[in-house]
Amino acid sequence: MDGLGVAFILLAAPCGLLGLVIGAFLMRRFQLNRALGTFDASIRRPGSGWRMGVCRYTDKHLEWLRLFSLSPVPRHRYLRSSLELRGWRAPEDNERGHFHHDAIIVQLLCDGQELELAMTYDVYAGLSSWIEAGPVIGIGTWR
Repeated sequence: MDGLGVAFILLAAPCGLLGLVIGAFLMRRFQLNRALGTFDASIRRPGSGWRMGVCRYTDKHLEWLRLFSLSPVPRHRYLRSSLELRGWRAPEDNERGHFHHDAIIVQLLCDGQELELAMTYDVYAGLSSWIEAGPVIGIGTWR
């Protein structure tokens, strides 16, 4: 093989690998967008900054997955019965670059730990309905 063939292989291999990774990332994003019960939401936990991601509802959990990841495993998982809505607020000026321009900050309490999610108001209405639609404590199967 001549020098030109070796140079082509050395350039084509990393480009092909990069193309596969980008394709896998786009496929994961497409599948998350298609799935029922998913929505874009940035998260901030105590002691950390904002992270972009996607939340998804399951029957018993609210799961948060990183936006820029290939992992199908949720990074954070919150039990539905332990979530408590504390309200919502408008983003402060220094927070505006971390999520959508029309987002609100939803304040939650989960097992005594404060948590904030940035989402649109329409998504917040769905989240509050999902949390409040669960069985009353002492009645049902998951509380």
